[in-house]
Amino acid sequence: QVQLVEYGGGLVQAGGSLRLSCAASGRTVTNNAVGWFRQAPGKEREFVAAIGWSNFNTYYADSVKGRFTISRDSAKNTVYLQMNSLAPEDTAVYYCAARGVRAASMNPSLYDYWGQGTQVTVSS
Repeated sequence: QVQLVEYGGGLVQAGGSLRLSCAASGRTVTNNAVGWFRQAPGKEREFVAAIGWSNFNTYYADSVKGRFTISRDSAKNTVYLQMNSLAPEDTAVYYCAARGVRAASMNPSLYDYWGQGTQVTVSS
C-alpha cells in the first residue's frame, strides 16, 4: 500500500506561484508513475501533469504547459508540482496519484493510489 499526502496549497494572487508536494509513504514510488490531477467545483477531475519512472518522461495538459513543472526527489520519495503564472482558472483541489506501474497516464482511472487533495485558490 502507498499513502500519499499533498502539501503546499493555498491562496495566491494571479501571476503568482505555488509549489505542491506529494509525499509518499508505505513504500517507495521511485519506479512508479505519479500524476497530478485537479477538480474545480462542478467540474470533472482533470489531468494536470504526470511523471513516469524515468524523470525524463513528463507529460502536461495543454492548459498548464509552459507554466507548471512536475519533478521527483527519489531520496525524499516526493513528487513536486511547481506552478507559475497562476490564473483564476487554475483554482481547484489538486490531487496527486500513483500507479502501480512505471508508465504515466493522463487517465485518472488508471491510478491506484490517491491523496486527499489540497486546495489551490487563485484570486484575480
